[in-house]
Amino acid sequence: MNKSLFLVALLFATVTTQGQTIDKLNLQYSYFAPKEIIKVKEGHYFIDFGKAYFGTVQITSKVPQNDSLIVHLGEKLESFHKIDRNPGATIRYRKSILSDIKANVPISIALKPYKRNTTGAAIKLPDSVGAIIPFRYCEVENLKIPIENIQFKQKALHYKFHDDASYFSSSNHIMDSVWAMCKHTIKATTFTGYYVDGDRERIPYEADAYINQLSHYSVDSVYTIARRTNAYFIENPTWPTEWLLHTVLMFYTDYMYTGDLEPLAKHYDNLKLKTLMKLERNDGLISSKSPKLTKEFIKKLGFKKPNTKIKDIIDWPPAQKDTGWKLATAEGERDGYEIVPVNTAVNAFYYYNLVLMGRIAKALNKSEDVLFYQEKAKQVKHAINTKFFDTERGVYIDGEGSNHASLHGNMLPLAFDLVPEEHITSVTKFIKSRGMACSVYGAQYLLEGLYKYGEERYASQLISDTIGDRNWWNMIKVGSTMAMEAWDVKYKPNADWNHAWGTAPLNAITRYMWGIKPKTPGFKVAEIHPKMGDLLHSKIKTPTKQGVIYADFEKINANETIFKITIPDGMTAEFILPKTFKKAYVNKKKVKRKNETLLLQSGESLIKILY
Repeated sequence: MNKSLFLVALLFATVTTQGQTIDKLNLQYSYFAPKEIIKVKEGHYFIDFGKAYFGTVQITSKVPQNDSLIVHLGEKLESFHKIDRNPGATIRYRKSILSDIKANVPISIALKPYKRNTTGAAIKLPDSVGAIIPFRYCEVENLKIPIENIQFKQKALHYKFHDDASYFSSSNHIMDSVWAMCKHTIKATTFTGYYVDGDRERIPYEADAYINQLSHYSVDSVYTIARRTNAYFIENPTWPTEWLLHTVLMFYTDYMYTGDLEPLAKHYDNLKLKTLMKLERNDGLISSKSPKLTKEFIKKLGFKKPNTKIKDIIDWPPAQKDTGWKLATAEGERDGYEIVPVNTAVNAFYYYNLVLMGRIAKALNKSEDVLFYQEKAKQVKHAINTKFFDTERGVYIDGEGSNHASLHGNMLPLAFDLVPEEHITSVTKFIKSRGMACSVYGAQYLLEGLYKYGEERYASQLISDTIGDRNWWNMIKVGSTMAMEAWDVKYKPNADWNHAWGTAPLNAITRYMWGIKPKTPGFKVAEIHPKMGDLLHSKIKTPTKQGVIYADFEKINANETIFKITIPDGMTAEFILPKTFKKAYVNKKKVKRKNETLLLQSGESLIKILY
C-alpha cells in the first residue's frame, strides 16, 4: 500500500471518544488528545488533533502561569506547522488570549462568535456551550511554563454517535479514505442537533438535509436528529423550487428505515402541499413561474415572513446554480443548464414526489389517493418523455423552449427512473461524456443513476478519482477532514469545509454499490444488490433498526466471486444475483438458474457466483 494513502486511511479510522450528554438534544462532548505536538520556537507550539471537529480547546495545567497565553485555532494550514490566519472563503480561524492559567482548573478557550451563524434563522446552541468553530489545529504562543505540565484536549461537540456501528473497506484505498472522510463528516456536523448546511449559516436546508440523512442512516441507526429536522421543515421551508421537493423524500426515507407511520400520518396534508401539485398545468407539468404561485399559497407552504418574495421561491440562484454565484464560470456548476419556466430538473423531482406520495398513501391505507397519485405520476412521466426528450439525439433537453442538453437534465431523469428502457444507453452515454460537470450536491443523483443502470464501474471511478480537483480526493488533498461544500474554493469563493451534502459517496457505496437498502419498512426485509465494479474485495458493516448486516466480498478470479452475508435476527434479505451469472450456490446448495433473487434467512450465508 502507498504509505501516504495508508496514513490517510489510518487517520480517518482512528477514533477515541468519551461522551458527556449536555442537553435534551443528546448533544455531547468528546475529548480528543493531540496526534502531534511540535515546538516551533521557545514558548510557541503547534498542535494537530488529526481531524476537525466543532468545538474549542480545553487546557488543564498542573502549575499556574501569571502571564497571558495566545491561542490560535483553525481548519487550514498556511505552511508547515503554521495555521492560516486568513484562510478565505468560510474556512475558520480564531485567535483568543487567556489572561493567565490557573493550576488544576480545566479552561475552555473562549471564542468570538460569527454573527451570521449565531443569529437570525441559524440553529442556536445551548447557552452553556458558548461559541465554537470547526478546527483541527491549535497554536499556542507565550507559553512560559513547561508544556509537559499542560494537557491539551480538543473539546468536540456532536450528537450522540456510535462510531463502531459501521465500517467499510475495499481493495481501493482511495475509496476507503473518501468513505471514512464522509463518515467523519456525518458525525462532526451534528453539533446543533439538526442537519444544518455547514458552518457558514448553520441553517437546515432540505436538499442538504436529505443527503445528510441518507448518509447518516447508512452509518448509524439513530434516527431522531433526522426526524427533528424533518419536523423543522414542515414549518420552515426553504428555497428554491426543488429544495421544497426534497421534503417528501426525507419523510419517506425515514419511514422505510424505521417503519414508523406516525410522522407520515401527522404531516400527510402538508406533504401533499409540498409536492407543489398546486402549480400544475393541464399536461401535468409544474412551473415555479405559474400564476398559481400566489402569496396565499406561499403562506400555506410554511413561509412565515410577510415580505417573502415570490422570486425567492422560484429563482435558482444560488442553490440551483448548484453551489453559488461568483464562481469560476458565470453559469455556476450547472453544465450550461438553461433555466426555463417549465424545466426538466424540477419536473423530474415532481414526478418522484408523486411516486413516493402514492407509496405513502398506500402505507396509510388511503386507497383513493393511491390511485390518484399513480395516475398523476403516469401523466407526468408521459409529459416529460414527450416534451423534454430529443429522440434524434437520444437525450433530454433542459426544458420547454430549450434546445440545450445538460448533465443535470439527464442525470435526474435517470436517477428517478424516468428514462424508457430503449433510451437508457443513449442517456447514460451522454451522462458519461459530461464527467463531473455538476456540484458536490448534484453528484448524489449522478451516482444514483449510474449505479442503478449498469454503470457501476464508471460511478466507482468518479468516487475514487484523483485527477484534477473535481473529486472527493481533492478535499482530502487540500487538507480538509470533512466533506467540503464545493469541489474547491475556486468553484465557490464562500465555501466552507464542513458540508454534509458532500457525503454522496458514503451512501452511494452503502445503498447502491453494496446495494443494502430496506426492502420493506423498518428493514424487516432487506435488499442486497451488490454492484462491485472493479473491486477485488470489500467488507461492510451496516446498521439497521433490526440489527447489523455484515457483508464480505471477494473476487476469486474473473469467473468466480464469493459473498459472505450475515443477517441479524428478525430480518430476512433478498440478495439479487447479477444478470450475467451462470451458476450460483448458497451454502453449497445450487441455485436454480431462473432464480435471480435469493431469500436469505437470519444468520450467515455463503454465496458463490460463477460467470
